[in-house]
Amino acid sequence: MAKRKPRKPRVFVDADVLFAGAASPSEHSASQVVLRLAEITLIEALTSKQVVSEAERNLAVKLPQALPAFRLLVSRCLRVVPDPRQVDLSSHLGLADPKDLPILVAAMRERCPWLVTFNIRHFRPGHAAITVLRPGEFVLHVRDLLAHLTSEGER
Repeated sequence: MAKRKPRKPRVFVDADVLFAGAASPSEHSASQVVLRLAEITLIEALTSKQVVSEAERNLAVKLPQALPAFRLLVSRCLRVVPDPRQVDLSSHLGLADPKDLPILVAAMRERCPWLVTFNIRHFRPGHAAITVLRPGEFVLHVRDLLAHLTSEGER
């Protein structure tokens, strides 16, 4: 019997994390680490067209010199999915700030159990299927999962 290939954890990345990852002077910032985990294929990082546009627009205004790094990160680390249709949002009204509701709905549609953002409050009350975490909290979660694997291997 063939072994089933385990699925990579799916993580939805918000615009502020992309902005911070592209603008960070350190390769070790939590946002950079999240994106690097995707680049080395330990996780599957997804985002939406809305998120990419928002991050790119903000970088163009505030840090245009970071745009090349941003575009490289998007191409190497992320799978960009379509934005939800307006009709898909109506049944989820009130789960997130209206501006961020399409991001939450896209994460739900793509079956991402985690949404990584600095703006936790924008995704309240949220949805039971999605845990909203800051980048640093997500990195700690991954570290805990890896530590659990190590302890299982020692048995």
